[in-house]
Amino acid sequence: MTAGSDPVRVTAGATNSLVDVAGLRVGHAQRVGDGYRTGTTVVLAPPGGMVAGVDVRGAAPGTRETELLDPRNLVERVHAIVLTGGSAYGLSAACGVMDRLADAGIGFPVEGGVVPIVPAAVIYDLGRGGAFRAVPDGSLGAEAYDAAAHSHGPDPWTCGSVGAGTGAVAGGLAGGIGTASVILPSGVTVAALAVVNAVGSVLDPTGGRLSGTRYGLPGEFDHLREPGEDEVAAWPGATVTSFNTTIGVVATDLTLTKAQCGKLAGVAHDGLARAIRPAHTMVDGDTIFGLSTCALPFPFVGSPAPGSPEPGTAGFDGAAGSTGGIGGAAGSSRGLEGAAGRIQGFEGAAGPAPVGAGRNAPGAAGLHDVLAAGADVFSRAVAHAMLAATGRDGAPAYRDVFPSAWGK
Repeated sequence: MTAGSDPVRVTAGATNSLVDVAGLRVGHAQRVGDGYRTGTTVVLAPPGGMVAGVDVRGAAPGTRETELLDPRNLVERVHAIVLTGGSAYGLSAACGVMDRLADAGIGFPVEGGVVPIVPAAVIYDLGRGGAFRAVPDGSLGAEAYDAAAHSHGPDPWTCGSVGAGTGAVAGGLAGGIGTASVILPSGVTVAALAVVNAVGSVLDPTGGRLSGTRYGLPGEFDHLREPGEDEVAAWPGATVTSFNTTIGVVATDLTLTKAQCGKLAGVAHDGLARAIRPAHTMVDGDTIFGLSTCALPFPFVGSPAPGSPEPGTAGFDGAAGSTGGIGGAAGSSRGLEGAAGRIQGFEGAAGPAPVGAGRNAPGAAGLHDVLAAGADVFSRAVAHAMLAATGRDGAPAYRDVFPSAWGK
């Protein structure tokens, strides 16, 4: 663990995955064959939604609803995050997730119904199954939603060449989905899920070790060793042949504001860059969402965290005006008053501060630990994606190229 955390007391969560952040659910759907090699992954929010921010670093992104995550904008809670293949075509998978949420009455309340808030990001995997336009659509998004909605914890397909990572390639090797978690000494959980589809190399520049394993927790990657020199010399690496992109989420159960979630996403990009070299290139659309379930409200410790409103100010009482206003399955809203959509808490200091506002924000020291952990868990998630990926023609698995890493 990086500075700010006690390495003796830091452990992985029960499953070492994103679902260690209580309330989050993950579902995958994929199509392989008949020209397809692609898929979609959905991260479902707990009842009441989740606060979200985003940081887009790559020069070729494909995203949806990211402007809503700007702290200046109205909506405070999202209901799902969609990570998908298919490049810009694949953004239609989010429509299937929206339909499922709307059918369940989950969304931002408006006159006549609800509007589910479903940000999304894509990887470029066009043509990797043989047909250029064989891409995820609304039905595949709905299938991934169903898998998440009916999940009760991780399954054997949590990592590897599944979901959005089905057609992923990273530095010439088979890419995929990886995940990792950590429980900080404070009891706060931080976890990440990465879809690794990078043009850059995931290998240490001096050998064949996965760069992300350097940030593992005690015992996490102890079964691996440095690959043999003959295997390293035989691996030619890869040149840039197409667009790529690594996308993912980093989440915590600590109450954060939208701005702080955006910062968490930004620091997680440090973890991406530690594990992939180079990152954020002209042919990558690297995008990370930062999420907070707000399960653990923190009082101020010493001074407010950077970006938190000051107590006693109108901004403090209204900072997250609609945060408590996404009413889960019922689709109700504390603070949306009828068709006019007037939001409780935007009326100055008289309004109560909803969950996620300044008085529940962590102190600067606690926020630092969460941010540092966000970078580390993302690096570890990248490594797990590569270790679990399944090889195929044109994209061999890491374990097949470097079998001596397992002592073989």
